[in-house]
Amino acid sequence: MLVSWDWLKQYLDLDISEAEVCDRLTLAGLNFDGSSTVDNDRCLDLEVTSNRPDWLGHIGIAREVGVLFDLDLKVPGADVSKISSGAACPMIVQIEDEDFCPRYIARSITGVTVGDSPAWMVNRLRTIGIPTINNVVDATNYVLMEIGQPLHAFDMSKLKGDTIRIRKAVHDEKFLAIDHREYQLTTDDYVIADGSGAVALAGVMGGKDTEVNEITTDLLIEAAQFAALPVRTTSRRLKLKSDSSYRFERGVDPEMIDWASRRCCELIVDTAGGEVCEGHVYAGSEPAARSSVTLRFSQIPRILGINVSSAEIHRILERLGNEITKQNDKSITVIPASWRRDLDREVDLVEEVARIHGYDQIPEHAGVSLSASHQSDLDRVRNKIRMGMLGMGFDETLTRSIVNDVWSKAFQGWSLAEPLTTSMPMVKGEDRLRVSLIPSLLGARRNNEKFSYTDIDLYEIAKVYLPKPKALPDERYMVGITTGRSFFELKGIIEALVGMLNPNVMMTAMPYTDPLFAEGQGAHLIVDGTTMGYIGVVCDKARKAFGLQQPATVAELDLGALMKLAILIPQHQDFSTHPAMNRDLNLIVDEDVSWSKLQDISYSAGGDLVEDVTFQEIFRDPKKDGPGKKRVLFTIKLQAYDRTLTGEEADKTIAQILAACDKQTGAKLLA
Repeated sequence: MLVSWDWLKQYLDLDISEAEVCDRLTLAGLNFDGSSTVDNDRCLDLEVTSNRPDWLGHIGIAREVGVLFDLDLKVPGADVSKISSGAACPMIVQIEDEDFCPRYIARSITGVTVGDSPAWMVNRLRTIGIPTINNVVDATNYVLMEIGQPLHAFDMSKLKGDTIRIRKAVHDEKFLAIDHREYQLTTDDYVIADGSGAVALAGVMGGKDTEVNEITTDLLIEAAQFAALPVRTTSRRLKLKSDSSYRFERGVDPEMIDWASRRCCELIVDTAGGEVCEGHVYAGSEPAARSSVTLRFSQIPRILGINVSSAEIHRILERLGNEITKQNDKSITVIPASWRRDLDREVDLVEEVARIHGYDQIPEHAGVSLSASHQSDLDRVRNKIRMGMLGMGFDETLTRSIVNDVWSKAFQGWSLAEPLTTSMPMVKGEDRLRVSLIPSLLGARRNNEKFSYTDIDLYEIAKVYLPKPKALPDERYMVGITTGRSFFELKGIIEALVGMLNPNVMMTAMPYTDPLFAEGQGAHLIVDGTTMGYIGVVCDKARKAFGLQQPATVAELDLGALMKLAILIPQHQDFSTHPAMNRDLNLIVDEDVSWSKLQDISYSAGGDLVEDVTFQEIFRDPKKDGPGKKRVLFTIKLQAYDRTLTGEEADKTIAQILAACDKQTGAKLLA
């Protein structure tokens, strides 16, 4: 927000230095970014937060300065009674959707002479970088920057019919804006229309066909409130930003719309002559009553650690525009100002007192009581995963949740449904809500390769959006991983990660085929019959599509599944002090028998004595073993917790495993 120092002094007896004002504003939350000299004025650049649209006008800034330095605010009266003709506004206003336009005020002015604006208005607008056009348009811009309420002036003679309608645009309706460009509208856009069609894009920009020029004599002045989201949607889609759309997107003060309308008419008559029609048109509903908020004085020392007198609290809240409805020895009740929609809780009033009283008045050693709290299970699991991934050499990354169509369909292990689309893409061409983190991570890997970081290992914990028919998407947290390491190394990393969450869980990898994975190098990860995730080596075709030069292995785990198996309370587990025995088995099995099947049988048949089953290698020799056969070599570690195993016990356990493998898969021990 650019502020004219000369303009600011219209509302305050400001006998304070610019530096002191800017310093206090910064401490109160209105950050000072710099200043410059423009002619004989000073321009202050202030950073306005999104929750304070009242700071998008000079009166709002002046009010804040007045509270900080205990100065009286002087707001112009905007009285049009002395410049009214007694006639009625000739237009009828119809609002088709009050959710979009809760209220609309129309006033008319006759007999104006369009020309140059007076020097004082030109200088103030020039200071804040707004070009001057003529005395009518400049007056609307002046009020916009004075109170933060957008207005628009129509040339009355160019309006067709006697009715102004606020309606949705017709599909493919054309609109010629005052920037001399034609825009094609959709039914998501709203327009101001007369009898012939759209004359303004509601909340964004006026139309060329009804703009004010040097031959204009009669005006229709529009002041309205429009819903933030539709205005933002239209502005973003058409790439048509304006000072008006910027303010409507953040919200205007519903109780100052009429003041802004009267103030605009007053300035136009002062600078362009003419008379205001006494009767004005108000369409829509009155602003809803505001709810009261109570501040208990005891909360000030509890939260801030200091005492502030009740008189000072009363002064601060009243000066900020809040209506005091009740006060006693213990509390004060206020109705927040109409321009402060962000004040709806007791703690909000505590913050207001802290801001104005001064954060610098709170000593570092202030005693603030602490309340016990705890992390959610989701946060605790995420923190465990982060620590584990960091310990295994991975860096965390953050990618966009909106991707392009190709990436959205690159991996669909979680859902084959068409990805959801957004009407407001963050980046051109990226309008799909992702159903997997893997494509985004491969894109991040490609970017690292461009800077020669070829050994980068990345992970991300973020949401994916799985479509559901006629319902909101299934939003799931996932853990995505990409690395240059081999399939088995990444599988070991995942097993270590799962073991860190629950050492008693057994993860099974089943073959999984996907176009993203190289043939025979993809797996479906299962725990207790539930899908936990996917792992695979990226195939050459996919690597080329993503622009990767080096091999890549990826995995994606369902964080919800990990949460279900996680043991969040630390557990003690004894370990055996007795020696272990290792036995190597070399089995001949059919080609379709998976390693995971043999591993599961070994654990099940061997019972408690089987400590670990480790894969070694697969070997094929059709001449010796026959076609469709393979040899699987693996090691079984046997150990008891309470004794040293005997050879007979080990032989018996191995015999049980061999018998179970033979029965369930037809496996034969290689002699």
